[in-house]
Amino acid sequence: MSEADGSLELDLLAASLRADAGDLGTFIETLAIKLEEAVPGLVEVERVKSGFRGPKVVRKLAVNAGGDRLELLSQGGNRVEARRARISGGIVLKTEPIDVDDWLTSVSEALTREAARNQRTRQALERLLLG
Repeated sequence: MSEADGSLELDLLAASLRADAGDLGTFIETLAIKLEEAVPGLVEVERVKSGFRGPKVVRKLAVNAGGDRLELLSQGGNRVEARRARISGGIVLKTEPIDVDDWLTSVSEALTREAARNQRTRQALERLLLG
């Protein structure tokens, strides 16, 4: 993959991830489903019941790629916390809060790097972008 191709794919992936960002609750649910389907080995989703009889909703979405763990935590409604953790040997070295736009950019970059190393991830991301 050339640098120009990688930049274009990164832009397309970032646009795809941002497409549903208007309503954060719906955005997190949609993003979790898309990423679980596209790259299940890199994504962890934690769901909790919403109310007594309500559906399960995403409480935490984490993407693990290249020494980073990128987490998006739903605080209910349109409140979301995004953070990046640096991991080495399974140990968290540093965790920092980041804004949602930076989180999306970081997820796009991490998945693009993984796609460059792994053909299966590349194919999954192509399905995500085209589907």
